[in-house]
Amino acid sequence: MTRFMILTKYDGSVDVPPMSEWDPADMEAHLECLRSLNAELVANGELVEMNALTGPDLAKIVTADGAGAPVVTDGPFPEAKELLAGYQMVDVETEERALEIAAAVSAAPGPGGKPLGQHIEVRQVMFTFSADV
Repeated sequence: MTRFMILTKYDGSVDVPPMSEWDPADMEAHLECLRSLNAELVANGELVEMNALTGPDLAKIVTADGAGAPVVTDGPFPEAKELLAGYQMVDVETEERALEIAAAVSAAPGPGGKPLGQHIEVRQVMFTFSADV
C-alpha cells in the first residue's frame, strides 16, 4: 500500500463562489457527496485521515526570525491566489486508485448540483513521521 495526500484547493480555477456564499442546500449536497466518498474509503480501509479547514478569514500567518517575538498576522489574504480547503490522506494499492479518488472529489456537486471540476492535487507521501515514536 502507498500513501497519497489528496489536496482540495480553492484556487479560482472554477467559476464558483466560495462555499460560504452557496445556497445551504447546495452546500449540504456537496458535503454529503464527500461524506459518502469518505465512508466508502473507510469501508475499503483506504482512508487514513481527512480534514476540512476553516476559511482563510480565520487563518493566521506566523513569521519568526528566532531572535524576537514571532509576528502573527490575520487573514483574509486577498492577494492569495490559492487556498487549501482540506485534504484526505489515503493508503491505496496504486497511484491510479488515488487519482480515481481525486476525480471523485473534483466532480463533487457545487451550486445547482453541477460538478465543480476543481483542481485536486495528488502527491505521494515520501515518508511518515509518527509522534508516537
